[in-house]
Amino acid sequence: MSSLDQFAEIVKRDESLAPYTWLKLGGPAQYFIEPRDVDELVRVVRVCCDQAIPVRVLGGGSNLIVRDEGVSGAVLRLSHPCFAEVHIEGNRAVAGGGALLSHVISETVRAGLAGLENLAGIPGTIGGALHGNAGGRHGEISQYVRKVTVLTASGEKLVRSEDELLFDYRQSNFDELLILDAEFELQPDAQDEILQRLRKIWITKKASQPLSSQTAGCVFKNPRGQRAGQLIEQAGLKGTRIGGAEINDRHANFIVTHDGASSSDVLRLMDLVRSKVADQFAVHLEPEVKIW
Repeated sequence: MSSLDQFAEIVKRDESLAPYTWLKLGGPAQYFIEPRDVDELVRVVRVCCDQAIPVRVLGGGSNLIVRDEGVSGAVLRLSHPCFAEVHIEGNRAVAGGGALLSHVISETVRAGLAGLENLAGIPGTIGGALHGNAGGRHGEISQYVRKVTVLTASGEKLVRSEDELLFDYRQSNFDELLILDAEFELQPDAQDEILQRLRKIWITKKASQPLSSQTAGCVFKNPRGQRAGQLIEQAGLKGTRIGGAEINDRHANFIVTHDGASSSDVLRLMDLVRSKVADQFAVHLEPEVKIW
């Protein structure tokens, strides 16, 4: 039977995941794998499938909390440049699933294509952004995507077009293992105009969010017709701290971490927030961050 031993050059055992997440917290992965091209990625996935090894995909690590005990199975990280390529032709841009959203925005703005600048300031990769339908008050990534190439848990590549793509608030119908690349349809516009919109959005976010702190982005989804940050603030929780985890005093839907923090501190603080908001407002907050 095939074994991960054949991939010794790209497999690390018991690798701490903390350095790969924005919170800089979390335990080790049993197998940490960084494939060097798509063919190698497919072979790794097929071996994991054959051996019933659970597989997770680590993107930019921006909306992720890894528990202190770590995770069993394999964690894939598409860190090689081949997974982050961006190609632009006409008003279409094709971006690898491992490309940083910020990089794709820069490339499309440079090409005079408008649309993705509305997502300025959102961290993470294209794959993660599509999976969670990343967005904000200026729009969502789903508005621009036209075609997505995915890889299934059995190692099969599939192309999903518009009529197969379903999106909702902070979610999508992607149930495959990972996104290899995506094609976006954008609108030609004057580069100066696009840059002006991008800067305005960025300045607004910088003023209202703790972008320079160690955070995982917005922790909870906004309930319908309400804002999670406002509910948390109204519950009197700004500045509340458990261990090394603290609710940010600028934007209450952000948790920042300090020296000595653990993932359990963050999770306990999240539980406290959900309990207080439910007690005071009868609103159940759903996590926007992923928890491994």
